[in-house]
Amino acid sequence: MMRSSSSELLLDNQEELLRKQKLQELALQQASVTGASAARSCRENALFYSTSVLAVIAMSAGSSLLFLVPLYVDPAISTLASNFVPEPVTCITTRRDQLVGLVNCSWSSCREGCTSDAYHCIHIYVSYNDSGPTPKQVNDAVLLVNIKGCGYPPKVTCANFTDMYGVEGATYPCYHSLKNRTLVLTHYDKDEQVAIIIHFFAVPFVITLATSVALCVMHCDCRCHVVAHHKRVRRSRMHQDFSDGSISTGVDLHHTISHHSDLVAIRNM
Repeated sequence: MMRSSSSELLLDNQEELLRKQKLQELALQQASVTGASAARSCRENALFYSTSVLAVIAMSAGSSLLFLVPLYVDPAISTLASNFVPEPVTCITTRRDQLVGLVNCSWSSCREGCTSDAYHCIHIYVSYNDSGPTPKQVNDAVLLVNIKGCGYPPKVTCANFTDMYGVEGATYPCYHSLKNRTLVLTHYDKDEQVAIIIHFFAVPFVITLATSVALCVMHCDCRCHVVAHHKRVRRSRMHQDFSDGSISTGVDLHHTISHHSDLVAIRNM
């Protein structure tokens, strides 16, 4: 009885130890799974928030180009393409016409708003002496507030522009175009036009491109899968080897059978 009771106690102790070991193993597995899930959730959250921020930046910069290009970039490029003189000349207002109607208002010296049709317009004509090596007087040149002849307050106020430059006999500095000498501006700065192109086109375009590439790298698999092609080649080679082996095996088997039949025939004789 003592031996049986001691063996039972030993079995109970071993079972208890095994139970504790299993509980410890389960606790370690659960802790590892919890740590992995926590790390995975942190990576997923970081990926989600970074994707959201980059997408908002890309959409904002891309949509801003739709407004900045026609309002600022296109006039700046047209101004640089017209090649105005860097140093001003003296202009004198010779005539001012106030016209009404779409036919007469195909252009205007100053107009507030560049998208709507103009039914009322003002034409201001000036004369100036050319800044070339042999100065020549140019008459009936068109005076514009900018290359497009339009703008938006407070930068462009046509009432002030007309009061200042629309009086006959008024004298003021102006800039004429070297390509079209009948085109005259009241203000021109080449560095300012270049800065407009850089700030309103180059910067948003670079931001849009960089964020788009970052999103593509984060969510697209750009790796080349060439391994599958090699696997196919290996399979074809293996199949060819197996076919060759099967042929050689068949030949050997046929040779063995014929040799055995010859031995049986000799014994019978």
